Amino acid sequence: MSAVAPPTTAVATHEVDPEKRKEIRRAIGAGSVGNFVEQFDYGLYGYMAPVLAPAFFPESNQAVAVLSTYAIIAVACLFRPLGGTLVGRWGDRVGRKKTLLWTIVLMGVTTALIGALPTYHQIGILAPLLLLFLRVVQGMVSGGEYVGAVTFIVEWAEPNRRAYYASYASNSCFVGILAGAGTAALASWLFQGPSLDSWGWRIPFLLALPLSAVGIWLRRRIEESPEFVRATEDGAVVVKAPIREALRTQWRPMLAFCGISIMAAILSYSWVTFYPEYLTGTLGLPRWMALTSNAISIAVLIPMLPLAGILSDRIGRKPMLIAGAVACIVLVPLAFRVGEQGTFGAAVASQLIYIVPEFFLTGIVTVCAAELFATRTRFSASAIAYNSSFSIFMGITPFVAALLVTTFDTIYAVWAYLAVAAVMALVVISAFMTETYRSHLGADKFVR
Repeated sequence: MSAVAPPTTAVATHEVDPEKRKEIRRAIGAGSVGNFVEQFDYGLYGYMAPVLAPAFFPESNQAVAVLSTYAIIAVACLFRPLGGTLVGRWGDRVGRKKTLLWTIVLMGVTTALIGALPTYHQIGILAPLLLLFLRVVQGMVSGGEYVGAVTFIVEWAEPNRRAYYASYASNSCFVGILAGAGTAALASWLFQGPSLDSWGWRIPFLLALPLSAVGIWLRRRIEESPEFVRATEDGAVVVKAPIREALRTQWRPMLAFCGISIMAAILSYSWVTFYPEYLTGTLGLPRWMALTSNAISIAVLIPMLPLAGILSDRIGRKPMLIAGAVACIVLVPLAFRVGEQGTFGAAVASQLIYIVPEFFLTGIVTVCAAELFATRTRFSASAIAYNSSFSIFMGITPFVAALLVTTFDTIYAVWAYLAVAAVMALVVISAFMTETYRSHLGADKFVR
């Protein structure tokens, strides 16, 4: 690809008045709440998969039932590019705020409906089909929720603190996963045995309704992003065909983002959804210990992500991404080695090692999802890029990881899967990605 350099003039570093900063904080809360609801559902579903499996599939083969439950996540995520593209088009046409209001409504309703579904024993094959339908709808809506929230937050952010503010969008995902893990663990403790299997698993999913109601209240209180207002003259001059325009003018940064984000998706979702099941099913750790160890590591990562954002705002996006890719290759097998001891302490220690590459990658991939693209097509371009890479691999990774361990009888097959993605990301970052941390947000971005 030929080099076309983006504007490199340093962004302004003027102080923001207290009222403006208060608005920015409200924008962060409004944008992040949807990510929380989305990942609460995703984490809850992943952690509860062994309980959901006999509820929605025949009990004759537990391993097949669990794999089928994970496969529903994978199939649903295949629809995220379509949903994200449609939601992204809407976001570039009618605005970020209106779009994000509808996405959180739909996510809350579909998650709650999962808690009301009849089981396989009640309606047979219709049960998993209805579950698949609801997760497909969720997948399509979620395809636009995350990138829309990131777009909204970054467009509100102070220019020299974009990674720091975007880190809260990433954090909302991990807080949601942590809440999902904690809710799953609490439900497993409160409703043990037949009570959990018959009806106790439903209650956590029903909690999505009040959570979504809070999100609607927050999003109604915030104004449209100033960057979108400026770029479109308050919505009067929008791109009529943002998808076509994004594909025509933004395909290079879209490909670059895909090459980077696949690594981040495999890293994150082999950890938060697959690894606890591996600790339980393969290493024999009690379920509550596996979930608790995972929750501890997530809790440690959460306060680290704003620090990663501050560091990236000082040194740039590319150094952070390169460090994260190298850490994937070097540290993840060490984490697996430590975890093989099969104790609670080893499970915690292994995941504390695992979060080192997460520190370098998670929030930085998030801010790149907005910075790499021009404002007037940012929602569409980021939705296409994010869902064509991160969302698909987010969905298939728990299934692929379980299949790799079953096939090769070793957790290191999962590391090999991640290492291939990390090597690809290193090539993309080094050869094709343009640094964006000092670029103007509204300008067109290119990769070399």
